[in-house]
Amino acid sequence: MAGQIPQRFIDDLLGRVDVVEVVGERVQLKKAGRNFSGLCPFHQEKTPSFTVSADKQFYHCFGCGAHGNALRFLMEYDKLPFPEAVEQLAGRMGIDVPREGADDPRAQQREKKRKEGVNLLELAANFYRERLKMQEGQPAQRYLANRGLSDDVIKAYGIGYAPAEWEALKLHLNERGISEPVQVEYGLLIHREDTGRTYDRFRDRVMFPIRDLRGRTIAFGGRVMGDDQPKYLNSPETPVFHKGRELYGLYEARQASNKLEQLVMVEGYMDVVALAQYGIHNAVATLGTATTEDHLSRLFRLVSRVVFCFDGDRAGLQAASRALETALPMMIDGREARFLFLPEGDDPDTLVRREGTEAFQNRVTCAMPLSEFLFEQAAQGRDLNTVEGRERFASQVLESLGKVPEGMLKSLLLESLAKRSGLAQEQLKGLLEKRAAKTASQRQAQEEPKSTPGIAPSNEEAQAPARRSTRKQALSPVGRIIQLLLHEPRLVTALPEGDGWLPMSSDGVGSDETRLCRDLLALLRAGRYRSPQVILAHFQGSAEGEQLSALAQRELLISKATRETELAGLVAHLDHVRRQQSPQEEYDALLAQERDGQKLDKAQKQRVKELLVELSQRQQ
Repeated sequence: MAGQIPQRFIDDLLGRVDVVEVVGERVQLKKAGRNFSGLCPFHQEKTPSFTVSADKQFYHCFGCGAHGNALRFLMEYDKLPFPEAVEQLAGRMGIDVPREGADDPRAQQREKKRKEGVNLLELAANFYRERLKMQEGQPAQRYLANRGLSDDVIKAYGIGYAPAEWEALKLHLNERGISEPVQVEYGLLIHREDTGRTYDRFRDRVMFPIRDLRGRTIAFGGRVMGDDQPKYLNSPETPVFHKGRELYGLYEARQASNKLEQLVMVEGYMDVVALAQYGIHNAVATLGTATTEDHLSRLFRLVSRVVFCFDGDRAGLQAASRALETALPMMIDGREARFLFLPEGDDPDTLVRREGTEAFQNRVTCAMPLSEFLFEQAAQGRDLNTVEGRERFASQVLESLGKVPEGMLKSLLLESLAKRSGLAQEQLKGLLEKRAAKTASQRQAQEEPKSTPGIAPSNEEAQAPARRSTRKQALSPVGRIIQLLLHEPRLVTALPEGDGWLPMSSDGVGSDETRLCRDLLALLRAGRYRSPQVILAHFQGSAEGEQLSALAQRELLISKATRETELAGLVAHLDHVRRQQSPQEEYDALLAQERDGQKLDKAQKQRVKELLVELSQRQQ
């Protein structure tokens, strides 16, 4: 939905939600006087140091410093972006989230259309569920019974049946005043251009509703009961459904457990529901597409470990290779990906029926770590006993490592590569940095505007660089400091107290970039924000938020070990530049800062005294 969430709504929502209830659903709390206490969910501890105050509607950990309100807890614990966290809190209260700009007729029309679509899909889901219970649904009932699905699992996943008639759903919805063009737009009807005829997309199929994180039906998957093709049929792309983002079973997995630790990615609907039948409720499936970054982003917001489950045949290995390439750029520290390959000819559905729950869970536990699969892929078909084989092996691994974010995992992978290839770790690191520099150079060359010699650029071409995003522009020292702090918030502890080293104009305000840096410093020092996602959520919907979001997408291209050194150098440079100001300019800027309501720190107050003495001496 377009538009910002009004601050007044957020304030009102937090006033109505009980933080004790929100936290208590995820953390075991005990009454401790007027407050509640428990083990902190944000760091490992044996003695409770985590407190939740019903009076203040606030939580705080005396061990790691984590603190905030119900909204921030959902963002940190469930790893939700700001808008989804607000949506989830509002959903608890049964209220819709308003957006600024909702009085715009176009926005109203879009919202009305979205709600009509969701209501339409819910009507269709109810229709399919009812038809499963009727006489005409008996073949589907027998099919589901033969697959070993209980009534409880069928109900939990909302499984239904699409009748074999060509217009059963169409007539049902027509009677309820829903036009055929709308039914076509949301993927329930097919429109034949040559005849102008419309008919039901899903016929004589077992129907699986696809739900969003709030449990609303947004699409369907239909499976045939015989040998017809295609075996699976999914809804097309619609205003509320995008295959590359959604996952079947994710809503149900979250409903089954308040604290998911890992999710298992399988290939089909029946795999998900068959595993649920055997007590494994943490499986999800893509919807006829390969795994995308959007899929993994959604999963890693909820859990720290994802297990990819593939068939052991050639097609399964190829799918696993694609999933590996997609996962590599997402593997920041604290995340884990594993790969489970099933015996050839088996899928999760058949395997769990034959081996049982415990045996399948043991397979998941013993799944191959990402690191092992990466090295195994690179070694395939190569003789590592030869120099040439090791060279090609190392080159392929280095190419993959170039996609892994800086952190502990990347360092350990380099160390392991050194042992396997016989090359020195520092040598490999140097080669990796050269590759990164070359890639960055090539990217920059591609982004630079091309011009024809002797021909002056048009006005539009001349203005194009100014329209480029922050990602494509060289950063100022202040911009680079903001980027470093955004990627690694802990670096704020390495900065001098106060912000007197920041550049400032004579009006005491400074540039927009300086103001943003000052706001970010205040935020980090006051709140101990530990993740870029939470920082971005704080600035959600503002111009500053867009600027920070662009900076978050830029790669730092330096190792963690050198970031603090670079930060110190930038601060020293800015401090030096500031001292090049004339005494009068510096004095005016500091006084203007104080007039603007920004308190001077000790060093700045001392500097005011020194400048006052210096200016007095000059006037004598």
